[in-house]
Amino acid sequence: MVGIFLACIHHFPYAEHHGAALALGNIVSAVACRNELFLRYLFWVIVKVFQKWTPLWVRIFWTGFLQHIGGIHAGSAASGVAWFIFIVVRSFQNHVAKHTPKIVLGWGVITVATCAITMFAAAPWIRANHHNVFERHHRFAGWTAVAFVWIFVCVTDAVSAEGGFTGSGRRLADAQEFWYSLFITILIAIPWFTVRKVPVEITTPSPRVAVIKFQKGIQQGLLGRISRSAIVEYHGFGIISEGIDSGCHYIIAGVQGDWTRGLVTDVPTHLWTREMKFAGLPYLCHLYRRGIAICTGSGIGAVLSTCLQLDNWFLIWIGSDMEKTFGPILFDMIKRKIPKERYILFDTKKEGCRPDTMKMLKDVYVAFNAEGEPHRRLLAVEWFTNRVLVVIITSNPVGNAELMEGCKENGMHSFGPLWDS
Repeated sequence: MVGIFLACIHHFPYAEHHGAALALGNIVSAVACRNELFLRYLFWVIVKVFQKWTPLWVRIFWTGFLQHIGGIHAGSAASGVAWFIFIVVRSFQNHVAKHTPKIVLGWGVITVATCAITMFAAAPWIRANHHNVFERHHRFAGWTAVAFVWIFVCVTDAVSAEGGFTGSGRRLADAQEFWYSLFITILIAIPWFTVRKVPVEITTPSPRVAVIKFQKGIQQGLLGRISRSAIVEYHGFGIISEGIDSGCHYIIAGVQGDWTRGLVTDVPTHLWTREMKFAGLPYLCHLYRRGIAICTGSGIGAVLSTCLQLDNWFLIWIGSDMEKTFGPILFDMIKRKIPKERYILFDTKKEGCRPDTMKMLKDVYVAFNAEGEPHRRLLAVEWFTNRVLVVIITSNPVGNAELMEGCKENGMHSFGPLWDS
């Protein structure tokens, strides 16, 4: 916004001549922050660089940064649209001075409109309450916007102030806007080259849950997107796998809407998925020597792989009538792969009550030899100890907020899903 203000008062000459480059540079950043390949590489680099030797606060910082990368996505997109608006407004001003042809003005307005639709379709309220609207408009308006960006860039380069055609391929290739547009297109296209229709085995132990089995083992910390269609309505889920050599992995789809309900009532034999999985918060568990994963209900899908594949993580899973709801597959994996001293399964129906979740977490935290920085003096020894611990939470929004606040009050480092990201 500062840059736009300076450009408006003619104190930012670069923006006067390359406003489109500033807009597209921001769009590149926005697209990269949602690109599976870029995120996998970024998470991998952070883990490899900071895993072994850095103090706890450095790892906490990078975990928080990557957890909030959705803010960079949203902020960059908003900045890109704002710069496009600046370009169009300035073009109309120049048109009055007979410096901008009508064709450039027209495509500028169309490009701004489609970019704005793409951005507003991803507003948190729309995503939460009208997910299908978000899916269709954000994706298809986004693709349309990319096409219009290409036209706008080519037209701007090729048309003179008098309206004549003066462009050349060589001059276009020298333009910053051309390369930014190319990067955007490549980043958007890469994940779609990995889309495959794969066979699945779906069991429905209860009307509330579908357990989906896929071929091939997966490393912990990755999430997958699945759909009944090749290009429409992809949904992201945590992946459960015993390891890359296990031969299979699972997705737990809790019934929350029409699409997930259809997995139970109209069981498919094949689903579309992207073979390139994206890294999620549990991937960063590699940064920490010890940790606790606490989850409720189908939140087990996001963290079970971590506790199955990393022997320094403790699992707390809370639910109602759990074995009947989720079936024997998950319980078999837990009992085979995780020692009894490293998990708690709390069934509220069997116990007849809800647990004091915060007390349970604190008890495990102490018993698991946790070092959550309750005293500053511990920082001096954290370089040499294996007792550094964090808490990963996957629950509903209310439960997540309560546990996060409780952890903060008790000096425990904790992370959980951001419901507005």
